[in-house]
Amino acid sequence: MDNKIVVIGSSNTDMIVQTPHIPRPGETILGGTFNTAAGGKGANQAVACARAGGKVTFIARVGNDIFGEQALQGFQREGINVDFVTKDENAPSGVALIIVDEQGENSIAVASGANINLSASDVQGAAEVIQSAGLVLMQLEIPLETIAAASNLATENNVPVILNPAPAQSLSDALLQNITILTPNETEAEMLTGIGVQNEADAHKAAQALHDKGVTTVIITLGAAGAYVLGNEFQGLIPGFQVDPVDTTAAGDTFNGTLAVALVEGMPLDEAVAFANAAAALSVTMLGAQPSAPHRKTIEQFLKESKC
Repeated sequence: MDNKIVVIGSSNTDMIVQTPHIPRPGETILGGTFNTAAGGKGANQAVACARAGGKVTFIARVGNDIFGEQALQGFQREGINVDFVTKDENAPSGVALIIVDEQGENSIAVASGANINLSASDVQGAAEVIQSAGLVLMQLEIPLETIAAASNLATENNVPVILNPAPAQSLSDALLQNITILTPNETEAEMLTGIGVQNEADAHKAAQALHDKGVTTVIITLGAAGAYVLGNEFQGLIPGFQVDPVDTTAAGDTFNGTLAVALVEGMPLDEAVAFANAAAALSVTMLGAQPSAPHRKTIEQFLKESKC
């Protein structure tokens, strides 16, 4: 298997306000700290891949504006191939407004901008790099038609596909049958199956339902509890790591990007998920999406210390 990873997805600039609690409808909270950070689920996952040691090509659209230029510069600093990141002349770069409370929980609203214009033709334009990849990683902040086109192309060329079905929405059985690994959280798993995930037994039921629809491996992320895995090589809960959370933004993205690297390197599934759990745990100890993605040495050191 080639160890190159192709990430197809969104790029946003995050506007972050830290507040004592998430405001209720109609409520204004004063005194929050404001920051900006690079974000977008696709971009977050691409950066997490690169920092974990992956060789990454990113397929995306940004606006022809200051946010788009800053995003491109950021990807290049991380060593990501940006040959297929298009500057859209007809839409601004995506923006996310994020509120983070004192417990590290968040509330997010996204203006998609150029992300919504990432098309099947963009995928076809990158066909050669997709066909030669070791793995394709996608999320749901871009059109479903684009995801379907990419998953079809990858499947035809025997390239494994990881789909992180976030933000939550319903997916067709035809699309699910082209997914090698599906990585929903509890909310997304319930959206896809109708099964509420409150515990490990629920996670098994939801994972089995998705497996029955044609997904080879299902990994339901359970926050600090870890991840429930149902696949041909492993079935069961891979425990998470206890840390003091600062900001949970992009923990799932860090998990997915790091998981992709572990799998293309040939780690067994259970070890790959534990590696990704460690990276996700580290990410919630820092503020911001891309800034919180840990580097390979940090993940390995964390795992080493956790075993002591």
